This record gives sequence, structure tokens and C-alpha cells, in this order.
Amino acid sequence: MIPCISVDNMRRSDEYTIANLVPSLELMHRAAYGVFLAHSWKGRTAVVAGSGNNGGDGFALACILKEKGFDCCVFTLSTRLSADSAHYAAEAERLGVSVTAFEPGCLRGFDTVVDCLLGTGFQGGVRENYRCAIEEINASCSFVLSVDINSGMNGDTGLCEIAVRSDLTVTIGYVKQGLVTAHAGFYMKKLVCADIGIVLVKDEGVIDETNCPAWLDTAVISATP
Repeated sequence: MIPCISVDNMRRSDEYTIANLVPSLELMHRAAYGVFLAHSWKGRTAVVAGSGNNGGDGFALACILKEKGFDCCVFTLSTRLSADSAHYAAEAERLGVSVTAFEPGCLRGFDTVVDCLLGTGFQGGVRENYRCAIEEINASCSFVLSVDINSGMNGDTGLCEIAVRSDLTVTIGYVKQGLVTAHAGFYMKKLVCADIGIVLVKDEGVIDETNCPAWLDTAVISATP
């Protein structure tokens, strides 16, 4: 059985784990490492990062890729970053990762595009600059990897007005309820979960491995020490 939880449970479990067990920067690094393990990297990679911690996962991933010898760069949607995102953004620049503002046409020629725009806490309408980035990602000829959730999608319902269409989605910690709905399945070809050591504060639903959505890979990636 695979746990399948609400966004609120994920948020509270994340907060509990940070307060009692694992520092937030370490969790962010584990999330990025889980994403790194999930994909066979080659050629050039573009990370498209938003302002929140989903963007921070992208900066942390860029650091890992750079340290492993892969060609990568980051395109940002905002200069206002969360504290943890700012930490890994500074580390990425220290390592020599190219970090520049997103603009139309910047995603041409990349083998992999990583979607780190909007996380599972996203609600409401997609702002115009994020809408433009989502459209550019969807129009690219690259392999598209979404981190935690396809940007623009509601983590509880799987519904969206516009969302990234991914070849692979690596959700962090636990599978969110919206990711296994029929609507979400139109936006992802494959979904895997990376275990980063978050402790659940509440048990919720589970998915039977013998009767799960076709796009869900039940093999959990371990990114814990």
C-alpha cells in the first residue's frame, strides 16, 4: 500500500519534520537528490524556477547537476525568493551555474527542462509570467520533468486551468491525492515518489499497488541517508 495524502497533511508533516527531526535545508537537498536519482541526465538541462520552495528544489538540483559534471542553467521567474531558495540560489551561482531571468524563447535547445515553478500549495489563477513559462515548457521539444507537482495543478483535486505537461513527475515525500485523479493523468506520463524522510502527522488514504493509476510507478525512490 502506498500512502496518498492531502496537501494540508503534507504541509503539516513537513513542518513537524523540520521542527523536530531534519533541518529545512537538508530536506530541500534531499528533495533535489531524489529528483536527480529519478532521471537519466544527458546533454543540456534548463531548470525553470519560481519564487517559492519549489524553485528552491530547482536551485538545489542545479547545484547537484553542476557538481556531477552536467551542463545546466536556471531561468528564474522572480528575484524574490524564500530563505531556503535564496540559500541554494547563492550556492548555484558560487558553483558557476548560469542563473538568468526567464524570457520567451530561452528554452530552445535543451535536452531536459525541469519545471520548478509552482508547488503543491498553489491555488487560484496562474499569473501571466508563470502562464507564459508554462506555455513555453509545453511547447518545447525537450524531456519535461516536473518537481513535486505539474505547475498549475491543484494538489488535492488534480484540476487546473493550465498546467505543465510532463514526461516525468517526481513528487516529494508522499503521493498527493490530486496526482492520481483522472484529470491529472492527462498531464503526466509517469509519476514517481521520492522519500526524503518526512514523518506523517496523520494517516490518510492509501493506494493499492495492484490497482493504481497507469502513470504511477510504485517503486519509491529513497533520498534519505
